[in-house]
Amino acid sequence: MNRRPARRRIAVATATAVLAAGTFALGAGVAGADPAGKGGQHAKAVTKTQVLGLFDQWNAALQTGDPKKVADLYAQDAVLLPTVSNQVRADRAGIVDYFEHFLQNKPKGTKIESVVNVLDRDTVIDTGVYEFELTDHDTGAKSTVKARYTYAYEKQPNGKWLIVNHHSSKMPQG
Repeated sequence: MNRRPARRRIAVATATAVLAAGTFALGAGVAGADPAGKGGQHAKAVTKTQVLGLFDQWNAALQTGDPKKVADLYAQDAVLLPTVSNQVRADRAGIVDYFEHFLQNKPKGTKIESVVNVLDRDTVIDTGVYEFELTDHDTGAKSTVKARYTYAYEKQPNGKWLIVNHHSSKMPQG
């Protein structure tokens, strides 16, 4: 008799069942997948140019001098680790408070280096180096602050990109 041992037949049957179950689960996952990301719309992938434009919007909001306009670019639960403050800002009130003080210096930002990572259709990270030209509100003296930054953005259901995490720190000397 040329019969396979029982253990081998059981192993083959188990492997076949696992493979079939995995194939079914994969098929069900793909069938229910939303290839366009959240919301079920067939949105196009964001481009690096679009992500870099988000900084331009933020910088333009700074130029208005209105801390609430700047804060409007942050999600309600955003976290801001600001350049010239030791306090973590984890809500809208804290973000508005920071910009009430920062905007007194009439900041104008310029990016020096930027690296964009598109994580998915709804999440991007922009990190690099920028500098701010600041004007002392008492003396009018101008100064420049060079800093490292990271912005994490999420696309909202209405299509608007908001900052969910912003870290900015002065460049170390040396």
